[in-house]
Amino acid sequence: MSAATIELLQSMPIFGAIREDTLRHLVAQVREVQVTAGAHFFREGDAATGLFVLESGRVEVLKAWQGRDHLLRELGPGDCFGEMALMDFGPRSASVRALEDCTALELCPEHLQSLFDYDPVQFALVQMNLGREVCRRLRATDELLFQAEMTGALPAAPCHTA
Repeated sequence: MSAATIELLQSMPIFGAIREDTLRHLVAQVREVQVTAGAHFFREGDAATGLFVLESGRVEVLKAWQGRDHLLRELGPGDCFGEMALMDFGPRSASVRALEDCTALELCPEHLQSLFDYDPVQFALVQMNLGREVCRRLRATDELLFQAEMTGALPAAPCHTA
């Protein structure tokens, strides 16, 4: 694993304050995924298998409603998606489609188990960071919902035909 990959991971909220040796242990096990522009990492309703850490490229997060995909957000290098897969094991709550050719690392529950076996303190820190990231996203969503309730309308977002 390159120093650039370690630096990218350490700059991400979910890997904040994680030691280099821990990241090397973790990344040695994960699989690198290549997804071409226009293809999906996963679709809403799919079984959740893991979290993706975007190394390169851009993706869009989409939620289906009334036969259309609605853009929730765009993500780029250093962002992660699919984190709920490591927390609740429920089906995917949204789709993620590549806007350009992408490379990502896929972190699965068995990788976290291996991290726990390697260093329980670093494992706990990753779990806390995951929780913080989910809370950050929940706060942003709560704010949008509050604004929608107060104004009677949600902020406009682009729609895409499914």
